[in-house]
Amino acid sequence: MSRVIALIDCNSFYCSCERLFRPELKNTPVVVLSNNDGCAVSRTPEAKALGIKMGAPFFEFKHLTQTHGLKVFSANFALYTNLSDRVMKTLKKLASDIEIYSVDEAFLDLTGMNNLDEYGQHIKHQVLLNVGIPVGVGIAPTKVLAKLANHVAKKSLKARGVVNLMSRKLQDAALAQVAIEDVWGIGRANSKKMYSLGIKTAKDLRDYKNEKLIQKIFTITGLQIKQELMGVECLDFHKKEAPKKQIMCSRSFAEEIHQMQDMREIISQYISDVAEKLRAQKSLCQVISVFARTSDFKADRRYSFYQNVILTHPTSNTFELIEAALAGLKQGFRTGFAYKKAGVCLGNFYPETEMQLDLFQNMQRLQNIKLMHVMDAINQRAGEMVLKSGACGVTDHGYRMNRNFKSPRYTTSWIDLPRFA
Repeated sequence: MSRVIALIDCNSFYCSCERLFRPELKNTPVVVLSNNDGCAVSRTPEAKALGIKMGAPFFEFKHLTQTHGLKVFSANFALYTNLSDRVMKTLKKLASDIEIYSVDEAFLDLTGMNNLDEYGQHIKHQVLLNVGIPVGVGIAPTKVLAKLANHVAKKSLKARGVVNLMSRKLQDAALAQVAIEDVWGIGRANSKKMYSLGIKTAKDLRDYKNEKLIQKIFTITGLQIKQELMGVECLDFHKKEAPKKQIMCSRSFAEEIHQMQDMREIISQYISDVAEKLRAQKSLCQVISVFARTSDFKADRRYSFYQNVILTHPTSNTFELIEAALAGLKQGFRTGFAYKKAGVCLGNFYPETEMQLDLFQNMQRLQNIKLMHVMDAINQRAGEMVLKSGACGVTDHGYRMNRNFKSPRYTTSWIDLPRFA
């Protein structure tokens, strides 16, 4: 029996989350900006029609808010993560197996299902009914073909959001209309090399005869993409990602930082962020790097530092990591400078299962691990940094990111619950 894989992809996900609580924006161009309101990271079709490119700096299209009614939002990750969880919970009920690929994408195993086109519409309807987020559905025998099917589903009005490429005839038609740069895993640089070989569409790559040349130029990954386009399954379902070897958090400030106390709170917040990610992949770290720098535009008052702190025992405890990071900050920080950016980086990881206690440690460390997981669970449910170390501070200072267009936390804050007349 041939494998049947469906890729479910939320349409303009961040923008759809914002529209969910602002239904009057249904046909309005909407853009969600990156950290510090820097550039476009999500766009509705109406915004794309205005010529706004992915990654375009906000200042380049800011005038469209006045001339074309463009609505702009700062990134509200607490809202997006919560709605993503709801989408994935709905999808888990609709398939025998699921692989969550990203915050807005998931592969479903539909092997053995009948009436695939009808079931694809059912999936689309259930997500919209349960969560309110529109999705596209691409169905095919491999992951790359499912991705391509989803791409076509978003472009075709006739498809009504669902494209089924289980037949060779439909694959031929779809692959011929998809440019090579739009194939999953190819990218801009590789597409230029593909063009030099006369490969302009996904169909050209599928039908290219010299597989040895494809592997030589594009490595085994390029060959696997070609074979997946041929209907040969090369990318495993539930392929386990290797744990990250480093986890970093660094940001520029809305306002320059001069005081040590402000910088302490910043570093503590960054450590809280990366420590949660460290625990999510069930790792411990033994090296912490703390760094900061002044603005590049002040040539006469430039300064930067990068301090490594080696821990006696690997840990994922936020409080222990903050204590070590602040020791590194103390060594590197110099008064009299205006700092514009800072960050932290965790490294030298060990699996959580390999933690060893010695005679000079007590069982309190094991209890602290449980405490950290409880904190993570509460923050995931109630919102970012609801529970945090006192070292992070209690007020919203000017060094936080620019988020001038941030929407309320509709689903994670009692105060921000929407009110309807």
